Amino acid sequence: MSDLIVVGFNDEFKADEVLVELARMQKEHLVDLEDAVVVVKNQKGKVKIKQTQDLVAVGASGGGFWGLLIGLLFLHPLLGVTAGIIGGALSGALDDIGINDDFIRELGDTLEPGTSALFMLVLKMTPDKVIEELQPFDGKVLRTSLSKADEDSLKAALEKAKEVEVTSAE
Repeated sequence: MSDLIVVGFNDEFKADEVLVELARMQKEHLVDLEDAVVVVKNQKGKVKIKQTQDLVAVGASGGGFWGLLIGLLFLHPLLGVTAGIIGGALSGALDDIGINDDFIRELGDTLEPGTSALFMLVLKMTPDKVIEELQPFDGKVLRTSLSKADEDSLKAALEKAKEVEVTSAE
């Protein structure tokens, strides 16, 4: 079971930076993400959603494989591949796996202009190491599906980073 965590940032580019950092941590097996989405609200108030999974490409490649297999059975592999790619691409475009798109749009509309948010579906993570790595990015927890205790712990860890940053700047 995965947990949803949405973290907001006071900069249009921070969510992208954190996503790059999470990709690095995923290679080190510190975090395992099922899905991640970056939402940016520019200075003019326009919301842009950046999905990390290209469902059309995934659907097309899967459809192409199955189309080829079925086409070979009926001695029309080219026709089967073509039909499979088209069908797979259409199903990929219509699928909504991972984080619900309506939820992303709804929360994205509430962001202040010039800010961003990172939506994550986390399968598993090493919390102390991941939070330590993400503290310098100055994020604020907007929503989670974590238990109240875990959410409070996450918020406290991120707040602690702000306090340390303010103290060291003085």
